[in-house]
Amino acid sequence: MIEIGTEVELFHPPARVWRALTDTAYLTKWFVETAPAADAPDRLLLRTAGLPGFDADVEATVVERQAPERLVLHCQEGDRQTVLTCTIAPTSHGCRLSLYEMLEQGEWNDEQGDRRAEQHEQALAVRLPAILDWLAFQQVDLRRAEGGLTAELPVVRLLGDGRARTRRLWAVVIGALTCLALLVGAGVWATRRPAAQLPDATAQSAPLVVPSATSRAPQPTPTRTAAAASRHSATPTPTPTPSATPSRTPSARTPAAPALTASYETVSDRLFGYRGAVTITNPGSAAKEGWTVLVTLGTRAEIGNVNGAEGKQNGQVVTFTGPAVPAGGSRTFRFDVRDPDASATAPNGCTIDGAACAGL
Repeated sequence: MIEIGTEVELFHPPARVWRALTDTAYLTKWFVETAPAADAPDRLLLRTAGLPGFDADVEATVVERQAPERLVLHCQEGDRQTVLTCTIAPTSHGCRLSLYEMLEQGEWNDEQGDRRAEQHEQALAVRLPAILDWLAFQQVDLRRAEGGLTAELPVVRLLGDGRARTRRLWAVVIGALTCLALLVGAGVWATRRPAAQLPDATAQSAPLVVPSATSRAPQPTPTRTAAAASRHSATPTPTPTPSATPSRTPSARTPAAPALTASYETVSDRLFGYRGAVTITNPGSAAKEGWTVLVTLGTRAEIGNVNGAEGKQNGQVVTFTGPAVPAGGSRTFRFDVRDPDASATAPNGCTIDGAACAGL
């Protein structure tokens, strides 16, 4: 049997991920348009016709449901039958979502399988985290009354009544005006300060010290070379006959192999994070092994799913290593970053073997 597998690290609790997988309203937003069957609550019609790797719409039937850990669907796509298994495992930072689709009847050629796997990866690594961030953001959206993105969500009311908040607002305004008045008064006092109180620049200048005529000039100290030259040996030393020194033919230097270069690109950004990609280029005529890419993240950022390389985080620095880069070719790896700073859309720095990456 042929199986397609995708696994992603998510910075959200399993219950929230389960909600995004099973609620048709959210499933339509991040995966594909969904139409539930009126006569069967466990059946869904997924409008996948035309998507990469899909030939027709998919009729999905739930055959196993263990909230919030496991969901198994039987999928019928024309003459093709597959079993789609979703597993959610909790982790220290959120959860790990694994998706496996196994072909039971019909065929996939290599191109269809690759394009279908890319479609699953794009949905799980980019669009699903976006809707999860949106679900999390509804809990802290304090600008709902201004008609923001979460205006249709329930109101989050502040603690305290309106009169108390009004009194606090007036206290802040009065305090700000008082500070402003003090600053203006200090400026006026400084400009009207009497000239007699100003420091005399000439009084503070130190007098010049002129050396007297009786001061001793520094005496020259004899060097060790001069002392050695004044000594004479009682026995004359024969002068050695210079021997012929064989000439050395300079050896031809082997030209150094061209260094690897790298460029960074933000593939997609979300409310609390982004997905980056680094492309390594080898301009040399031989494959290059043993490369190291260092990516510096934000203060509280954490690395997530990594594709195409091995990543290890130590503080803000993530060290990426991977397979050799072919001669005259390139290699790209991608990684997900979870950053509480909503304005962060790229890392703070990127180097390859000590040289800066392009694109930052």
